[in-house]
Amino acid sequence: MAKTDKRFQVIRREAPAGGFAMETVILLDTLTGVLYLQVVNGYGGGLTPLLDRDGRPVIWDSAQPLEELD
Repeated sequence: MAKTDKRFQVIRREAPAGGFAMETVILLDTLTGVLYLQVVNGYGGGLTPLLDRDGRPVIWDSAQPLEELD
């Protein structure tokens, strides 16, 4: 994993055009390499690990550069 002082890094952030307080975020746990999907809609939301087709957590390929999008 990349050397960082943050445990979680934002990999991608998307908000639909005209979506009020709606956002989808991909997070990277820098200690384990596991990717998570966070969905926020108004005051509600959820967080879940991303899974591959076999039901295993998706692990970040450490050869890929980290791009934190704010």
